[in-house]
Amino acid sequence: MNHNEKKSILSDIQVRRIDSETVELCWQSKDCKPTISVCAGLRRKDVLQKVPVDKSNNGCVKISGLDTGTRYYYHVVDEDGTRLLTAERRVLLEGTVNFRDIGGYRTGDGREVKWGKVFRSDGLARLTGKDHQVLTQMGIERVFDFRSPAEVSESPDKLPENGSMSHVNLPVAYGSFDFVDAMVRLKKGDVSWLTPDFMVNGYIRNIEEFASVWGEVINFIADSKGTALLFHCTGGKDRAGTCAALILLMLGVDEKTVIEDHQLSNIYIAELLPTIFELIASYGVDPDKLVPYFTAPLECIHALLDHLRNNYGSASEYLAKKAGVKKETQALLKEKLLR
Repeated sequence: MNHNEKKSILSDIQVRRIDSETVELCWQSKDCKPTISVCAGLRRKDVLQKVPVDKSNNGCVKISGLDTGTRYYYHVVDEDGTRLLTAERRVLLEGTVNFRDIGGYRTGDGREVKWGKVFRSDGLARLTGKDHQVLTQMGIERVFDFRSPAEVSESPDKLPENGSMSHVNLPVAYGSFDFVDAMVRLKKGDVSWLTPDFMVNGYIRNIEEFASVWGEVINFIADSKGTALLFHCTGGKDRAGTCAALILLMLGVDEKTVIEDHQLSNIYIAELLPTIFELIASYGVDPDKLVPYFTAPLECIHALLDHLRNNYGSASEYLAKKAGVKKETQALLKEKLLR
């Protein structure tokens, strides 16, 4: 861990998107310094734009003129060299709505999950050429796809054709039922499958029946010498949410933060819901009945956390005993993904 980062007087840096080319950074400081610089870079060590900040800025600064096709990282640096790194959690792409970085979260021992290492997303079938440029710049070398074979066939990931990103399909599906089958049934007006406990049971089954999937992803992170990886499903909320929760919990992020991260899906996919519900209504189905299926229900992440705690003691024990992620590997991951 960098000494300056560990002793940082800066904290709680927030990045807020103002428009397509402007962000606002706000932070708190225990000891107000007369000069603070904010640097925007393509990668975690790059510096493209430096913005001097003085006391009159009241802990906030806007950075404008940003390229809409670039993933930026922001360095807040005081005159003594104290530095904190941050980024926007959501990666703005033309072909996704729920693509985001799991970095930036604090752990119980005061460390922070590194930005730009692990990403989660919804489906990638609508990625554009501009999106490909962003993903390449981010250094993503492998994409883990949790969708069923039918989902993959219906909407294949549209990755760069240069082979820079390998695609690995690790299906998390319950028999013949998947998103494709659900839509077929909805078109017939059939919602009988969406029972009151359907979604909660799905999260528990994710834990009990697909431990090898989560283990393969997490062990790959430990073994990989590449820059970054991505995992995704169709909505980026349930299967991807399970994997993200296990990684964050294993790293030492508290349950409250894991719940908040899970619930971000409801913010990011909200813009799609009116269109989805209009389509559902056209099938003669009441859209209100489908809300749990097209959102990230709070009770589901609570059920997952309770199940891990009650049956395994912790996510770390679950990964070691059921998913094949040894404690030594978990320790290696903490050194690799925390700062």
